[in-house]
Amino acid sequence: MSTLLHTPTPAVGFVFDNTFATELTGCYVPWQATPAPMPRLVQLNHDLANTLGLDASALLSPQGVAVLSGNAVPPGAVPLAQVYAGHQFGGFSAQLGDGRALLLGEVIDRQGQRRDIAFKGSGPTPFSRGGDGKAALGPVLREYIMGEAMHALGIPTTRALAAVTTGETIVRDDALPGAILTRVAASHLRVGTFEFFAARGDTNTLRRLADYTLARHSPDLMGQEQADLALLRAVCQRQARLLAQWMAVGFIHGVMNTDNMTLSGETIDYGPCAMMDVYNPATVFSSIDRQGRYAYANQPGIALWNLTRLGECLLPLISDGSDAGNALAVQHVTDVLEGFMGLYQQEWLTLMRRKMGITDLCQTGSAGTDLALTDTALIQGLLQAMQGQNADYTQVMRALAVACIEPHNSTMTDLFDNAQPYLNWVPRWQQRLALEDAAQVPTPLAQRIATMNLSNPVYIARNHKIEEALAAAQTGDLRPFETLLTLVKNPFTPQAGYDDYAQAASLAVQERYRTFCGT
Repeated sequence: MSTLLHTPTPAVGFVFDNTFATELTGCYVPWQATPAPMPRLVQLNHDLANTLGLDASALLSPQGVAVLSGNAVPPGAVPLAQVYAGHQFGGFSAQLGDGRALLLGEVIDRQGQRRDIAFKGSGPTPFSRGGDGKAALGPVLREYIMGEAMHALGIPTTRALAAVTTGETIVRDDALPGAILTRVAASHLRVGTFEFFAARGDTNTLRRLADYTLARHSPDLMGQEQADLALLRAVCQRQARLLAQWMAVGFIHGVMNTDNMTLSGETIDYGPCAMMDVYNPATVFSSIDRQGRYAYANQPGIALWNLTRLGECLLPLISDGSDAGNALAVQHVTDVLEGFMGLYQQEWLTLMRRKMGITDLCQTGSAGTDLALTDTALIQGLLQAMQGQNADYTQVMRALAVACIEPHNSTMTDLFDNAQPYLNWVPRWQQRLALEDAAQVPTPLAQRIATMNLSNPVYIARNHKIEEALAAAQTGDLRPFETLLTLVKNPFTPQAGYDDYAQAASLAVQERYRTFCGT
């Protein structure tokens, strides 16, 4: 353990209840953050602090900043670095772990939900693999704003409680101000957590991990027959819903390694992530994804690939150990995994129907199946009309609310280099809307438009606006960051005077835009 001394401090509102530390010994190393020489609070998430039952005024105090910078350990905290493995771009790394992160402990929020409180950028750990364990201000603020943007869109995500600068200079390609993010998560359990112990044949720890994950994220499944198989099914369901939400808003994670896939179904680790501007299913932003493994359109398939790795880890727990039992376990796991894409398609279709102002009129039977196929083809038709036309995905989807009244309105047609493919598609959509209107319980136009406008954001965390905000923050000017943060926290409501935040970057900027692993 680190021998650095840390000053005790008042609790500043944290009441810790640390089940990971007490129940999963062997899954972590106790550790301490490296003290920050001159910590300064940059951003505090007051809404999240309130949700967690914390005293924001105490966190703003010098004692609170000491906690948020790792300089003081609040009573009840048990700082530790978690161990995990992971497939990174398809290659297996047998030991990864928290190389720049520390889990401080767990708290119970106002809704009775258990939440991890963790640092990112708090210094080296035994898992740092030669790195300095630090983070720069830019990537910390990127994760802060992306988490808040996703949360406002209704997408499960880790969130930032606070960002502090450390007073240090971090050397990357350039000299940058150092920073620490305080991250809040439903848990930090990952597919890679299971992979670490499965690779070592440590079935006893796998058993404890599975039981802990069930108790924490699927307590209703505990005690039932084949609970481990049910756990896999529950994780598949959560990930199917999450991936559908990513795809519906044009989010590209950028580094979907197995150590970046949570068992809770939350989005985690906003490194080389980005939002798609021009619709192109092959879009890649990450500078390290040279082969396009994690391109936008590949994300559901990669999720299944990652879940297959989890299924492999669970096989020893599902089988009775006999040859017949092994074969049966493989079949059961395969059956669950083969159902993933169907779950994903169902979730995606539900979200995309809302975006386009249509519903599932036929819930069951062959009529419902036929309608699902028809609607899927309709949605794909619009996406195909966008492709190759430099059409901004978010703007086109938002403009559908206007187009359902005036499909030839320039608000929509001006978004395409050539609007003819879109115009050719419109009669199919109108026919489907007419089917809605002919339904036994028709949807009033005003209600349809309202639903569409609550499904299609005006503001997303656009890449060029994030870069503008981060560049200003490096100079000490947080105004662009705070403006962007305010808008993405209210993504469905247009704000007068901020039209440029709803616009895509120029094509030249989009074409050269790249993201990098930072935190």
